[in-house]
Amino acid sequence: MISSLLVANRGEIARRVFRTCRGLGIATVAVYSDADADAPHVREADAAVRLPGNAPGDTYLRGDLIVAAALTAGADAVHPGYGFLSENAEFARAVLDAGLTWIGPPPDAVEAMGSKTRAKSLMAKAGVPLLDPVDPATATSERLPLLVKAAAGGGGRGMRIVRRLDLLDGELAAARTEAAAAFGDGEVFVEPYVEDGRHIEVQVLADAHGTVWTLGERDCSVQRRHQKVIEETPAPGIGDELRDTLYEAAREAARTIGYVGAGTIEFLVSADSRPYFLEMNTRLQVEHPVTECVTGLDLVCWQIRVAEGARLPDVPAPPRGHAIEARLYAEDPARHWQPQTGALHRFSIRESDGLRVDSGVEDGGTIGVHYDPMLAKVIAHAPTRDEALRLLAHALRRARIHGPVTNRDLLVRVLRHPDFVRGGVSTAFLEQLPPDTGDPSAVRLAALAAALCDAVGRSPFGGWRNVPSQPQSKGYRTASTGDEYRVRYRLTRAGLVAEGHPDVRLLSCVADRAVLEVAGVRREFEVAVYGNQVYVDSALGAVAFTTLPRFPAPRASTAPGSLLAPMPGTVVRVAEIAVGDRVTAGQPLVWLEAMKMEHQISAPASGTLSTLQAAVGHQVEVGTVLAVVTQEGTTP
Repeated sequence: MISSLLVANRGEIARRVFRTCRGLGIATVAVYSDADADAPHVREADAAVRLPGNAPGDTYLRGDLIVAAALTAGADAVHPGYGFLSENAEFARAVLDAGLTWIGPPPDAVEAMGSKTRAKSLMAKAGVPLLDPVDPATATSERLPLLVKAAAGGGGRGMRIVRRLDLLDGELAAARTEAAAAFGDGEVFVEPYVEDGRHIEVQVLADAHGTVWTLGERDCSVQRRHQKVIEETPAPGIGDELRDTLYEAAREAARTIGYVGAGTIEFLVSADSRPYFLEMNTRLQVEHPVTECVTGLDLVCWQIRVAEGARLPDVPAPPRGHAIEARLYAEDPARHWQPQTGALHRFSIRESDGLRVDSGVEDGGTIGVHYDPMLAKVIAHAPTRDEALRLLAHALRRARIHGPVTNRDLLVRVLRHPDFVRGGVSTAFLEQLPPDTGDPSAVRLAALAAALCDAVGRSPFGGWRNVPSQPQSKGYRTASTGDEYRVRYRLTRAGLVAEGHPDVRLLSCVADRAVLEVAGVRREFEVAVYGNQVYVDSALGAVAFTTLPRFPAPRASTAPGSLLAPMPGTVVRVAEIAVGDRVTAGQPLVWLEAMKMEHQISAPASGTLSTLQAAVGHQVEVGTVLAVVTQEGTTP
């Protein structure tokens, strides 16, 4: 019987495992980097052990330090969570060699599936359907498009789509670099890229006594940068024949490697409903809550029970209803999904019947540069898919998130998009989604509410004038698009007179709330101010502003054609180019690593490379000039 358990992870998944442990009466131990010293998962554990440093390679990827931490804290078991060392067979062996219980599959099973190339070889022998590999040395244009993938790890790292044969060598090099940085293994392989495919996976749970459960399938096709964003179960539009094929292939894969514990078999399903094995994740998946919602099972509890030797019943309980999960990230979809950092002033998503929030953050926290930018997973469970969609979209829409830009608005768009509502979208869905034009009228109303609350906060008279006067004026810039809004209004005996708002009447206003009547409809706007950042929440949506100074201070200009670092990070690669060489618009010049992903910085225009300041290994901050391209016809 396990009495004390260490989670070799951080953030949301550490809190998730601790929650189950508390229900089972198991003491908990956290590990933490210096950057995570004040993190919620550290405070919630019964004990915590510091891992000196910030970078994952110095902390959460140091298996020796984690095993030592477990022994020091008196833990008798280790749960790896997901990511970091969760699929590292040597770490699993080190845990067992130290006399601790490993909450996961046997190390040999982890090792068998640890390399996608070895896994595919094993699955081929077991008769599981596969895509044929492609030798990059002999690849022809007839085989295009191709997909380059890292043999170790996942999460979209070390993955590239190749649509032109002349780009294959460069994408192979890029994938190797990213894979080596993320997983310590630069091996990659190439296979056909299936256009309009769906990403369908099967949850399995197996005990040490020969029983293997398949706990339904999940559709994870809504992805950006090959990383899942929305997952749901059951998968819409999957017929019984295909479902049975997927389940049987998943059971055969688990039995072939003697699997024990929770795991996931992932498939790519083509437009003509043919499934192909992708990989097996020998750990708990990020999206496991949707399976828990429809089955009523606690998968973490069953992981622990199986590790203690428990026997699974012959069959699991039948699933009930539909569940959908959305991953909320601190990232900017309008800027190629660039991760965002900074203070998280407020984070509030109300849980209710059918709505679950698994989060690793709290009010007042900081989103740093060292780890994945996921803030939370929001999960809705309802009797039908339509009801679950509506519940999840509404909860995200009304969430209070004050801090870095997030993908919240995009998630709501997807959940309400007619194609997604019909079901069965492919992995290319987000790439084909048009840019969001937003609702300028709602943003203008939010800016007006912000200006009125600002006036009340600065003066007890709230800008009211008994005699004619010049309009009050306040300027704002939206955080999402950079659009600027200038609010001009007067408060007179006759009421509010606001330029551009002839049908708006002010009902009431205090420093943090304005109530407006808009074309006869009463609207409430909550306004929160943190320095020059203003957040306005209403039923019309959330808007984040930066207050514009009344008299802008002079500032040094950046040379035209400058490549600026869009985020803090480390320069991991620089194109083979020298000052004086000609470059073309869109040509990749510098690659940054930040938040566990590699980000490509390209030439803003065609011209001559006049300055190159980036060098491999350099740490850079937001706005750092990496290079300057002098356009044709201009003077450097």
